[in-house]
Amino acid sequence: MKIILLQDVKNLGKKGELVEANDGYARNFIIPKKLGVEASPKNLNDLRQQKLNEEKKQAEILAEAQKIAEELKDKVVRLSIRVGKEGKVFGQISTKEIADAAKKQFGLEIDKKKMVSEGIKAAGTYKIAVKLHAKVTGELTVEVKEEV
Repeated sequence: MKIILLQDVKNLGKKGELVEANDGYARNFIIPKKLGVEASPKNLNDLRQQKLNEEKKQAEILAEAQKIAEELKDKVVRLSIRVGKEGKVFGQISTKEIADAAKKQFGLEIDKKKMVSEGIKAAGTYKIAVKLHAKVTGELTVEVKEEV
């Protein structure tokens, strides 16, 4: 019997797949537990529509990520780091501080967990990679000045 899986089923397939299962297994386990439905023409059409909608959503998310990546190119986040008398730095600038500064300076909501940085421990200009999507990585310029 052909069934469309509504959830992942171990040793059978993933959600949204059209799979072949034994009649008894399908009728007595998969369909009653709402793990899948019989592959009727109506259900196949519904599956096709869901896949089209999902592809459209993913395309919109990708386009939004590319737009944000373009915005990040020409933005420079300016921060300052405390320095002692002998030029010794106190602490470091974390991704949380960079995200907060980007929000204050440009109104950009950037998740600190998506930034690839170990922390900034000295004054200078840095390029911070920001993973916006699986296929899109933006680059944010951070300018750090010394503060006595």
